[in-house]
Amino acid sequence: MNLANRLTIARICMLPFFILFMELGGFYNSVLALAVFCTASITDMLDGQIARRSKTITSLGIFLDPIADKMLISAAFIYFVNIPMLGIAAWMVIIIIAREFIITGLRSIAAARNIMIPADKSGKCKTVSQIVVIIVIMVILIAREALFEFTGLTPDTLRLYDFGSYTALSLIMEKMPFWTTFVAIMLTVYSGVKYILRYRKLFSENG
Repeated sequence: MNLANRLTIARICMLPFFILFMELGGFYNSVLALAVFCTASITDMLDGQIARRSKTITSLGIFLDPIADKMLISAAFIYFVNIPMLGIAAWMVIIIIAREFIITGLRSIAAARNIMIPADKSGKCKTVSQIVVIIVIMVILIAREALFEFTGLTPDTLRLYDFGSYTALSLIMEKMPFWTTFVAIMLTVYSGVKYILRYRKLFSENG
């Protein structure tokens, strides 16, 4: 097994640890969860580059790489739904996961006809946006845990300064997760629609 595939498999193996640290909660476990996610994201960039530079692109790598990405990103967003203060609704995560199922199905149809659908710029931007959003949300969670664990603050005492009905601090912690996820969803939908329109002929019997 080449190095690129080993990195991909390592990324898949990191998923249980990410979920475990998120489930345990608390400041230190949240930091560990972020470290695991960032490490996995780095391997996502490295495995493709290594495979291309060393000319060791394999069918196993082509199969596993997108699955590893989808598993890690989906797990993070699904877990975020269970944290009420983030305000991330289930429908948002459903859209993200549904897009992956649809495009995976499209790629399966293409593969059956000996056509390979490569990742385009919109797909790469979608993935990057989702990774950035997850990191931002996890940083917010860590900051929140730090405030509660090391300063003795409570959610009620976060309202330190008048900022409409929210303080500047609570505005960031309570509103940013939703809106950053919303932006990622827009890019996700755009990417999915672009793929479907570009390869729509695959849905016809003679495509």
